[in-house]
Amino acid sequence: MRINNIAFPVSDLTAAKALFTALLSTEPYADMPYYVGFRAGDGPEIGLDPNTKPGDGPICYWEVADITAAVESLVSAGATADRPVRDVGNGRLVATVRDGNGNILGLTQA
Repeated sequence: MRINNIAFPVSDLTAAKALFTALLSTEPYADMPYYVGFRAGDGPEIGLDPNTKPGDGPICYWEVADITAAVESLVSAGATADRPVRDVGNGRLVATVRDGNGNILGLTQA
């Protein structure tokens, strides 16, 4: 398992895109009204998500083999379901849960 995406909640996607373009010294590879994604170096993808509240902080997405089983396992371990499993395009599935402190944990399955 590895972190393959860190998504930053944003309220102004245009302004955030300009800032992260300058920070990462690269243009986004994905630029849609619902998500802007950057690939810079060998690290995880950096995403800008206008559909998440900015107060929630950045969300790390762990890549898992079976997202439904991973959500069930985390809920059994004490997490609460946050955003259900959904297809965000090209067969990529994402979901989020919250730990006991309210932190959001992201899951993704290719």
